[in-house]
Amino acid sequence: MQPTPSNAREGALPILLDWLRQRAVEHEIHEHAATFTARGTARAEGVDPRTFAKVIGVRTNDDRTFLLVLDATDRVDLLKAGRALQADRVRLLTEAELTALTPDCEAGALPAVGSLFNVPMLADHAVREDRDISFNAGNHRFSVRVDRSAWERATEVRYADLAAESDTRPAWAKS
Repeated sequence: MQPTPSNAREGALPILLDWLRQRAVEHEIHEHAATFTARGTARAEGVDPRTFAKVIGVRTNDDRTFLLVLDATDRVDLLKAGRALQADRVRLLTEAELTALTPDCEAGALPAVGSLFNVPMLADHAVREDRDISFNAGNHRFSVRVDRSAWERATEVRYADLAAESDTRPAWAKS
C-alpha cells in the first residue's frame, strides 16, 4: 500500500483512499498524465484495458440511479441494463446529473465505489474475470489498482450482463 501523494489532496482521492484503507483493500495509486477515456487511462497506467474499469451513471424510468462498471474495452447495452435493473427504460446520466451526484469527482473520472456516493453498483460479468482491476480515483490524473475479489467484497457489487455484443460482423455472417 502506498501513502497518498502530497499533490493529491483534493477531490475524491483522499476520500476513496480512506474508504479502501478502512475496508483493508490493498491498493496501488498510479499518477499519470491527464487522460479522458478509460482506454487512454489504461494505456497511461500501462495495464490491459480489459482490466481497467470504467464507471457509467444511469437512471431508470422510475428514478433509481445506479453506477455500472464495465471493462474499458466494452460499451454498455442499455436494454441489458434495463433487464438487470428490472426497469422499462434506462438512460445515461447527463454530465450535470453526474456532477450533482459526485461533486468531489471530475466528470468522467468516477471511482468504481458506489457507496462513496450512496449509489448502488452493478458490474458486467467480464469484470469478474480479472484478478486485479484499476479505476479512476475521482480525477483525470490518478487511478487505483486493487485486488478484484477484495474490491468485490468491500463494495458488495452485484454482477449482470451489461456489455453490448462486440461482434461487428453483419448478422448474416454470424453463426
